[in-house]
Amino acid sequence: MSIRKAYLIQPGRDGAFLGKATMAPYTLMRLASLVPDAVPVEIIDEDLKPVPFAALGPDDLVGITAKTLQIERARWIAQRAQAQGAKVVIGGAHATLAPDEVGEWADSIAVGEAYRTWPQMIADFDRGALQPRYVDEEWAHLDELAPISDRVLAQVDENKNYWTPYLEITRGCPRSCTFCTAIRVSGRKMRLRPVDQVVEEIERRGIKRFFLTDDNFGLNFRLYPEYMEALFKELRKLPLKGWTCQAEQLVADYPDLLKLAREAHMDKFFIGFESANPDNRRELGGKAAGNIERYRQVIDRVHAAGIGVVGLFVFGFDGDPPAIFQSTYDFIRASELDGVSITILTPYVGTPQRRTWIEQGRLIPEVPWSLYDTNHVTYYPKQMSPEQLAQGYDWLARKLYGWPGIASRGLRNLMRQRVRDWPRKAFASFSTDFGYRLECAHRAWVPAEDGIGRRGE
Repeated sequence: MSIRKAYLIQPGRDGAFLGKATMAPYTLMRLASLVPDAVPVEIIDEDLKPVPFAALGPDDLVGITAKTLQIERARWIAQRAQAQGAKVVIGGAHATLAPDEVGEWADSIAVGEAYRTWPQMIADFDRGALQPRYVDEEWAHLDELAPISDRVLAQVDENKNYWTPYLEITRGCPRSCTFCTAIRVSGRKMRLRPVDQVVEEIERRGIKRFFLTDDNFGLNFRLYPEYMEALFKELRKLPLKGWTCQAEQLVADYPDLLKLAREAHMDKFFIGFESANPDNRRELGGKAAGNIERYRQVIDRVHAAGIGVVGLFVFGFDGDPPAIFQSTYDFIRASELDGVSITILTPYVGTPQRRTWIEQGRLIPEVPWSLYDTNHVTYYPKQMSPEQLAQGYDWLARKLYGWPGIASRGLRNLMRQRVRDWPRKAFASFSTDFGYRLECAHRAWVPAEDGIGRRGE
């Protein structure tokens, strides 16, 4: 067998808004760059264009990456590609967390990171010897990453087709939150990309703003402060419009690094406050939880450095009573946060949280994977009913993501900027909450057989 073409597919979910999609296929861009130059490769983001099933044949290798909420759509795509004779490899978080399940219908699965196994899959397919499973959980050093190729950059045209490009600088997280998949997918050891490699990628891609996909970038303020200092000093030389990342509250304790981060054009930290309830500390892997005074201190210190704060909150912990929604809303109103993310605790496969709730019989039966999106209730909470959790979440979402709430937080953030920076900061001031408004709209969807939700009545 000789490979004719490689297709890399990102299952759709959100569609495009004003002609642009929200979730750039960053992982697929890296994998596509590993395909030998002699082999044609095409990245297909279903939010932008359909999969050309009629063009597929026995000499084509199809790779699909999927999170849990996309896995049913991935299976639907795989079955139609296989009907055309193509071989299908499934990778991503769900295949890593539930390999036996995915292996029942995929021709092959990639467990862990595929940067080293994907070239082997191509070679094995080319000689007619594709294996059922490839595993790479060694968590290789990030200085071994191959650069994104020029043919891939030209094909994806991310600045035209996506609202915010993605970038990765570090990977891994040593925390042990019971509900998080990060350490099961990326490892517990924090790994760092060489600073010069990061700068080179930004310049070659021509991106002016980006969102870091790093699970816990801010933790490096404590673990690797010298690295962060060197990184920020190089990024401040670039003509960036702004960038955002995920962090912990501890970033507030490093004023010198905060100053450098601001000089490096950072717009916002997405900080995991997680809960306004101090009874939930056990489930948060060592993070401070429920300490409202500490939350205020963190927000004030980060604001003083000229950086915005998006507060991340999770609902449905065992310590959460129905009143948690009102108390959280009261805090958010008084906090001067620049954006807010609210999610429902979701028991993903491979996490201690899910194992515990299986033992306790607390998973709601027959919930499709497409509803494992942090917007839907998939289990029986301890201090309220599933209906109460869903209703409380919907109530808070309406409060936060109505136009008045989005406008007030966005304007507050913009007013903290220098007037001369308003043109380049206006987008970032409002885009975060607007994105969460769109995400919460999935609560009105119902699952379908093809894995794409349809809006309910």
